[in-house]
Amino acid sequence: MLFKTRSAAVYGIDANIIDVEVDFSGVKTNEEQFATVGLPDAAVRESRDRVRSAIKNSGFDLPPTRITINLAPADLKKEGSGFDLPIAIGILGAYGGLSIRDVSDFVLVGELGLDGSLRAVQGMLPIAIAARTAGIRNLVIPEANAREAAVVDGVNVYPVRSLLEVRELLNSADPGPIIANPLVVDSRTLLGETLDLGPDFSDVRGQHVAKRALEVAAAGGHNILMIGPPGSGKTMLAKRLPSILAPLRFEEALETTKIHSVAGVLNTEEGLVTHRPFRSPHHTISDAGLIGGGMVPRPGEVSLANNGVLFLDELPEFPRNVLEVLRQPLEDGIVTISRAAMSLTFPARFMLAAAMNPCPCGYFNDKSRDCMCTPPMIQRYVSKVSGPLLDRIDIHIEVPAVQYKELRGGSAAEGSAEIRTRVLAARERQHARFLEAGARTKGSSRATSRAVYANAQMTTQQIRIHCELASDAERLLERAMQQQGLSARAHDRILKVARTIADLENADSIAVKHIAEAIQYRTLDRSYWA
Repeated sequence: MLFKTRSAAVYGIDANIIDVEVDFSGVKTNEEQFATVGLPDAAVRESRDRVRSAIKNSGFDLPPTRITINLAPADLKKEGSGFDLPIAIGILGAYGGLSIRDVSDFVLVGELGLDGSLRAVQGMLPIAIAARTAGIRNLVIPEANAREAAVVDGVNVYPVRSLLEVRELLNSADPGPIIANPLVVDSRTLLGETLDLGPDFSDVRGQHVAKRALEVAAAGGHNILMIGPPGSGKTMLAKRLPSILAPLRFEEALETTKIHSVAGVLNTEEGLVTHRPFRSPHHTISDAGLIGGGMVPRPGEVSLANNGVLFLDELPEFPRNVLEVLRQPLEDGIVTISRAAMSLTFPARFMLAAAMNPCPCGYFNDKSRDCMCTPPMIQRYVSKVSGPLLDRIDIHIEVPAVQYKELRGGSAAEGSAEIRTRVLAARERQHARFLEAGARTKGSSRATSRAVYANAQMTTQQIRIHCELASDAERLLERAMQQQGLSARAHDRILKVARTIADLENADSIAVKHIAEAIQYRTLDRSYWA
């Protein structure tokens, strides 16, 4: 007898609905035989042992017959333990253990324990979105994945704890209680804007220029590089960056949650990433760990930092080949990983924050201590960061050592709350601007495929529209381009930063002072890398 159930398989950060067909021959054999077809991986092939034990320990008896399981479409590779539950339900249905014959309106996902209990699986949010897209109303999943799946509207989520509960649910004419969506699409309530955001900028003494640069970077989503001697506060400043970032919008939170769900790092108690990620990998990380990879590609740190911050401390200590793989995601906001079996694309729209010493000993250009490095040593050290990568970083600032009077001063420094208020106001201006521009170009060939939320994400065409300059500002930028030998990419990034500085001042047009400040953030690479 043939019985069909439905499940889902995750590819990248999206999922496909999979039909699970179970057939038993009816001819008794000396022992029970399982055959799984449809490009299963090792975890799916091993499910026969978990399913057999779970069914028997749940009180059902399987006669020794041949069972064939087909996972369709057969040309897509199936991986993971989430197929345990649909296979077990398919077997019970084929042997007459279910009163219901049609479960096509249910997507079943879950890993089975040998006692019949259900364990959580990765990638539940993409599965819930795929079920809604396919028009399937009901989702039967492990209880631990319930909050994650309930984020998606239009899908009835049934949290279950065991195989017996699933059987009772499917056999009942009136299914049990449905989890109502506990999360409402309200960015302020949903994303916890008032929650504790970690260390505060009021802890940082001095470094007013660095604070200003970080405020500009946070307001526009710009990449930033801090150069200074050891102990000047570069790491301390970077770790306080999350406290002034704008809250995630719901679309951004959904995209980020999908990545964290697929990678298996999502907090199942929350079900949704509510704050912008802050990832700080060690400099011993590999290129696959940073960019993503594996036999079946998985997200790397650049994707886990999507819509958040990727902080690289001691930048020159990272291997050169690891740093060079950052070029494409910094430019395009995506990462494409190709393997023989498949090619997957992951979002990687992050804000890069990096810190480094100016030389091996760390005291080049420091007024209080002598540098022991020779010019060739300094040049070799800074050249570990290539020119093309440096050109993709919008803001370069020097973070000098803090003077004793500033360190011991009694006046309180400005806190994160005040800075964040200005950042939020600038972000709202940008969002309104791009929302209006998107409405005007909707349906035209000029419309962008991904929404733009910050100035750093503007395309070349959007720069021409939103970054018009007066004649005096135009002359200043032209002079800077000629004197410093800046590239076309640096030209665009200066305009983006100037637009952000103007937004922080609530100015409609870019003035000379905005251009001048943006140019000042592009001068350090000419002094250290010249």
